[in-house]
Amino acid sequence: MNDIVKRDDTQVSDTTAIIQVIERAAMNPDVDIEKMERLLAMQERIMGKQAEAEFNRAMRDAQKHTRRIAADASNQQTRSRYATYAALDRVLRPIYTDVGFSISFDTGEPPQPECVRVVAYVSHESGYTRTYHADMPADGKGAKGGDAMTKTHAAGSAMSYGMRYLLKMIFNVAIGEDDDDGNTACVETITEQEIAELKDRLADVGEGQETAFLAAMKASSFAGIQRAAYQDALAMIERKRKRMESDNA
Repeated sequence: MNDIVKRDDTQVSDTTAIIQVIERAAMNPDVDIEKMERLLAMQERIMGKQAEAEFNRAMRDAQKHTRRIAADASNQQTRSRYATYAALDRVLRPIYTDVGFSISFDTGEPPQPECVRVVAYVSHESGYTRTYHADMPADGKGAKGGDAMTKTHAAGSAMSYGMRYLLKMIFNVAIGEDDDDGNTACVETITEQEIAELKDRLADVGEGQETAFLAAMKASSFAGIQRAAYQDALAMIERKRKRMESDNA
C-alpha cells in the first residue's frame, strides 16, 4: 500500500513540475503566441489527466469502504426484495462525499419510445466529472404486462428506479438479495418483420404453438422478445420442425 501511494505522489509531483514550467513560459514575453497556445493546450491535457487520476483513486477508496447493503423493501408483483434509494443513500453518501465526490441527476434522450434515460453526473473535487446513464421502461406496464399506472406515474417511477440502479452501478454495490425491482430495463426488441417471420415459421410446425413458444422465450408477447434472442428463437422453431419431420418419417 505504501509503495502505491509513493508512486502516486511521484506522478503528481512530476505533473506539477511540468505545469510550473508551462506557467513560467506563459509569463515570458519572448514566447510567441503559437507556442504559447500549444503550451496551454498541453497544460490543459496534463491537468485533465491529473484530475482523472485523482477521480479514479477516490473511486477506488470509496469502493474499498463500501459494504454489502441489505435489501429493505419488497415488490409484491415480482416477489423480489430490493434496497431502496434511501437505504443506498444512507450508506453511500457519507463514503463518497468523504473522498470528494458529489452526484447530480438529469434525464437524457431515450433510445426508444416509452423509456426514460436517467443520467448521473459524478463530479470529483479535482475538477473531473464522469457521466453514467441507465435506460428504464416508462410504459406504465406491470411485471405481467398489464396496465399498472398512468404515464406520468410511470415516468416518475422510471426516474426513481434509474437513480437507484445508477447509484448501485457507479459504486459497484452488492445487495444482500437479488434486486430486480425495476423489472426489465429498456432493451432492443425484435421488429415487426421478425415477429411475422417467427409466426410464419411457427405456423409451419402446427397450430397452438405460440403459447408454449412464448413461455420458452420468457416473453408475454412476440413484441417483448429481445433482439439478442431472435436467432435462438429461430433455432428453437427449427429444432421443433426437425423433430416433427423425424416423428412423421
